[in-house]
Amino acid sequence: MSDTSSDFPDWYINFQSAILKQLPRPDQLDQDVAEGWDKNQKYLKDVLAGVLLSPTPKVVSSVQKFEIFKNLGILTVPANYIHTTRLADFYERHQGGEKKSFYYYNSDINDQNFANPSRILKPGEKFQVDVVRQVSGEVTSEEHMAFLAVHRGIHLGAQGASLVFDDQKMRADLPKGKWHFSFDEKARLWQDAPRYHRVPGIYAGSDGGFSFRLGYFARVWYDDDCFFFFRDS
Repeated sequence: MSDTSSDFPDWYINFQSAILKQLPRPDQLDQDVAEGWDKNQKYLKDVLAGVLLSPTPKVVSSVQKFEIFKNLGILTVPANYIHTTRLADFYERHQGGEKKSFYYYNSDINDQNFANPSRILKPGEKFQVDVVRQVSGEVTSEEHMAFLAVHRGIHLGAQGASLVFDDQKMRADLPKGKWHFSFDEKARLWQDAPRYHRVPGIYAGSDGGFSFRLGYFARVWYDDDCFFFFRDS
């Protein structure tokens, strides 16, 4: 049987029409994001299936490459949070004095370079935070983004990572010897001089030390690379 419209019941045709009506319009959708999905049809299929076939997010990705590694609890955005100066304030508190919180801090993680995350935080907002790890060898950034899309993850960028670090319990609970990256849509990530999109991340060393560095969106990720999974609480 061929896949023509006459092959499908009326309810399914109405369902297709409803989806098309709700797709983002060209003025709402970044071209890079659209082309990324076009080049990753398998993951687009997984995302749609995860959203449309399941009433609630699953713990494990539909592509079975990730799992929840550590539940960090509920993160509350502080009352004095100011988006435009968040990263400058964070740097001053943790690296501006004689006592440093990080043994390495990439100065490119600043308010100018990461000014436009997908979600602009507001004081008082609450988020469930988990650390997710991969369980299937090498994976791509697109696969990370597919997992977050399937499970309704929220992209909080460098600002979200900084808030996790400021929460002393969450900081202490970060799995040691692991990177914890904070993904966002590729078009919203800062591009360095060679035009690579960079992903902010916190490394929690087994010796108790920390660093705040930038990974590469275009790279392949390995077993010691985890990422933050933010959801509305």
